[in-house]
Amino acid sequence: MSDRNNRQRDRDFDFETQPGIPSKLPDGEEILWQGRPDTMALARGAYKINWILGYMLAIVVWRAGGAYADGGIKLMLATALPYLVLSVAGPAVVYLLAWAQARSSIYTITSARVIMRIGAALPVTYTIPFVRIGTARLDLRTNGTGTIAMELTEGVRLSYAILWPHLRPWFARETQPAFRCIADATHVARLLSDAAQAKLNEPVVSRAASGGMSVAAE
Repeated sequence: MSDRNNRQRDRDFDFETQPGIPSKLPDGEEILWQGRPDTMALARGAYKINWILGYMLAIVVWRAGGAYADGGIKLMLATALPYLVLSVAGPAVVYLLAWAQARSSIYTITSARVIMRIGAALPVTYTIPFVRIGTARLDLRTNGTGTIAMELTEGVRLSYAILWPHLRPWFARETQPAFRCIADATHVARLLSDAAQAKLNEPVVSRAASGGMSVAAE
């Protein structure tokens, strides 16, 4: 059954020229990096799996303690077991959701833009030219994973609900799309910065009215 589901998912993206790229790149544009969220980092950062696990374990201790005071060890075990099962099942479901999001997402940096193919249930692809990115902010974790959030220029608005969790949390009014919970985030942030700077400083050649050539900085 899993093989059949994998083949079906592959067919869902048959229109892509290659994974994560909705159409053929123009001549001269190249892929510089592709990646996806780290599942455990996404589970911790976006889905708050550690908080959920801690909360459910606290309920187990609370219920078990009350049962022990009322009826001793036997009642404690009988009461705690169902809650203990739930405390394992709950985070497992959360981890599965994070895994589905990570597996279905592909982040891409080209020499001209950022491309985000996201969404486990309803896949969508966002293309963001470098000229539309005002600033980028790196939120780095001690293990090297991190989130690169992109503040867009004025007039560009993206849906918070559709982007989640691939965005900077708590910025609902001015949504900031993000490479969420990626590995080696420092390297990727530097690559994005260098690529954007190179593109924005690239000269544009246009034909002058007299038939000669004029050069203008973009």
